[in-house]
Amino acid sequence: MITKRIIPCLDVKNGRVVKGVNFEGLSDVSSPVELARYYSENGADELVFYDITASFEGRALFTDILREVASTIFIPLTVGGGINTVADFDRVLQCGADKVSVNSGAILNPLLIREAAQKYGSQCVVLSADIKRVDGAFRVFAKGGRENTGMEAIEWIRRGVELGAGEIVVNSIDTDGVKRGFDLEMLQRVCEAVKVPVIASGGAGSSGDFIRLFQQIPDISAGLAASIFHFGEVCIPDLKKELQENHICVR
Repeated sequence: MITKRIIPCLDVKNGRVVKGVNFEGLSDVSSPVELARYYSENGADELVFYDITASFEGRALFTDILREVASTIFIPLTVGGGINTVADFDRVLQCGADKVSVNSGAILNPLLIREAAQKYGSQCVVLSADIKRVDGAFRVFAKGGRENTGMEAIEWIRRGVELGAGEIVVNSIDTDGVKRGFDLEMLQRVCEAVKVPVIASGGAGSSGDFIRLFQQIPDISAGLAASIFHFGEVCIPDLKKELQENHICVR
């Protein structure tokens, strides 16, 4: 069985980690540097850092905080927010990121995925998709979940992989921050469509949600969460112990 990864997510706005529900109602959580250090020392397999308003505000990602986070941790770091060009990839990688997550920038210019994959390798290019049900269909949203692109999500993800994305993060807007479990229906559809690692994001409220995720969708590579880790509702070492007890392979 493939070893499953547990990944905390730092949503950063104005230099602070924030968290909301359904991508709205953001509240302050902590310093990204302090939180990153905590996760690096307490069993996280990787860390995701999103500058969540960079695309909406039309600016580049904050690199000063990113450099400090990258120098603090000893686990792989994926970074996203305001990634619109290959030069943005380069800048973020030089700040210490291991992988770069692209969302709105790829929607505007899908060939950015191919260009980045050719220059840095597919393993460096993560396609992040913010998805919400609209009239029963899975639609892709841009600019931090604010803008409905009208694109069908599964086809968009399949195209992203064809262009060179080496990993997919599936963010369910419907379940984000609700803590009632991952969007298993959506995640199953994505796993059936592509053969690259898929990371589930949005909806985790307990250790049981991770257990159900990995048991019901064995092809899922990782589970990503924010608030349950940030507020100490679930501790990663305890979560991994429970996963092992349920015969789910973790590091």
